[in-house]
Amino acid sequence: MSRAKVDSSQASTAFASEASPSGRLLGYARVSTAEQSLALQRDVLAGAGCEAVFEDQVSGSKAERPGLAEALAHLRRGDALVVWKLDRLGRSLPHLIETVRGLETRGVGFRSLTEGVDTTTPGGTLVFHLFGALAQFERDLIRERTNAGLKAAEARGRKGGRKPVVTPDKLARARAHIAAGLTVREATARVKVGKTALYKALGRSTTTPTV
Repeated sequence: MSRAKVDSSQASTAFASEASPSGRLLGYARVSTAEQSLALQRDVLAGAGCEAVFEDQVSGSKAERPGLAEALAHLRRGDALVVWKLDRLGRSLPHLIETVRGLETRGVGFRSLTEGVDTTTPGGTLVFHLFGALAQFERDLIRERTNAGLKAAEARGRKGGRKPVVTPDKLARARAHIAAGLTVREATARVKVGKTALYKALGRSTTTPTV
C-alpha cells in the first residue's frame, strides 16, 4: 500500500469519527487527465460517509467542470461538500475561497479531508478566513507592484500599455509636412496617424487648419 493511500485512510477515519452535520455529505473528486484514476478519491470519500460522489476528469485550470456543477446543484442547506484535498476543488486560491464562500451563503458546509479543513466548525471557519486574508493580501501586493511599475515608467517618460501611436519619427515627418504647407488632416494621412493623436503630440490648438 502506498503512503498516499495510508495518509488518505487516516484522514478518512478521522473525518468519519467527527460528528456529522444534520444534512448530507456529498463528495467531489477530480483528476487532471483521463489516464489518472479516481478510485483513491472515491474510496476515501465513501469512507468519510459521503452518500454520493460527483466526478470530473479535467484540468483544474479549466472553468467548465460539469461534475462540480452537478454537485453544487444537489447541495441543500445543512449539507456539506467534501473533497479529498483542497486542490481538487479550486483552480486557484481565490477561486477556492470564492466557491466556499458561495457555499456558506447557502448554508452549506465544506470539508477537505487531507488538510482537516471543516467550515462547519469554528476552527475550520477561522482557517478559511485566514485563507481569504492571504488571498486579499496577494491581490493587494500585485496591485501595489503594478502601480509602482506604472509610476516608475511614467517617471522615465513612458506610459504603461500600448506604445505611443505618434512615434518621434512620425512626429518629425508630420511637422515637416505642416511646415511645407499641408494641413494637420493632410499630414495625418501622410504619416498614417490619427488627427487627435497628432494634435496632442504637436501640442497645438484646434485652431490649426484641418481642411
